[in-house]
Amino acid sequence: MKSTQRLSDLKVMTPDQLQDRLLSLKKEQFNLRFQRATGQLENTARVREVRKDIARVRTLQRQKPAEAKA
Repeated sequence: MKSTQRLSDLKVMTPDQLQDRLLSLKKEQFNLRFQRATGQLENTARVREVRKDIARVRTLQRQKPAEAKA
C-alpha cells in the first residue's frame, strides 16, 4: 500500500519536519491550482493526492502533542 508507506514515513518526522512538509505541499497545491486554471495541468489526480497528503500531515501534527501528554 502506497499510503501506508507515506504514513509510516510521516510518523517518524519531527514537528518541524512536518511543518516544512506541510509548507511544501501547500506550495505544490497552489501551483497545481494555478496550472488547472490556465489549462496546463496534465495529471489531475495529483490535486487529490496532495490534498490528502496535507490532511495526513495536519492529522499527525495534531496527534503528536496529544501522544506526548498521554
